[in-house]
Amino acid sequence: MSNPSAARPTHLRDPLLLLALGFGSGLARRGPGTAGTVVGVGLYLLIAPLPVAAVVALTVVVAVAGIPLCGYAARRLRVHDDPAIVWDEIAGYLVTMLLLPGGWPWVIAGFVLFRLFDIAKPWPIGWLDRRVSGGTGIMVDDILAGAFACLVLHLVRLAIA
Repeated sequence: MSNPSAARPTHLRDPLLLLALGFGSGLARRGPGTAGTVVGVGLYLLIAPLPVAAVVALTVVVAVAGIPLCGYAARRLRVHDDPAIVWDEIAGYLVTMLLLPGGWPWVIAGFVLFRLFDIAKPWPIGWLDRRVSGGTGIMVDDILAGAFACLVLHLVRLAIA
């Protein structure tokens, strides 16, 4: 199965599209959202050692910047929420990991739960995904999927504490 995307490797010459396409990870033939989430894991691992306030601030910046960035990419590719646009997955994963302890079990559990919520789109994620357009529409489902995954992980953390 190939990625039915309007994005092409030549789009990576545009710095804004390079970001929106997750540094090229969104061009993966299979599972571009999963590939973008892997980039999110890498970014998380880079910022996780920073003070909590810095991690929160960077997560907010990535999420808020994603609205115009993803809107630009959708207009440029002429496809709303093209599968190659994965900045939203990167932001969603960072939201997933907010205020969680470090360590690979949490990183992997966050990855799995985020992808689960992002793909399944339980209410209200799917409802908003179908009703909100533009860059906000591209970002909202992944931010909510990240918030749901984050909540579940914090509940697990409380349960095992």
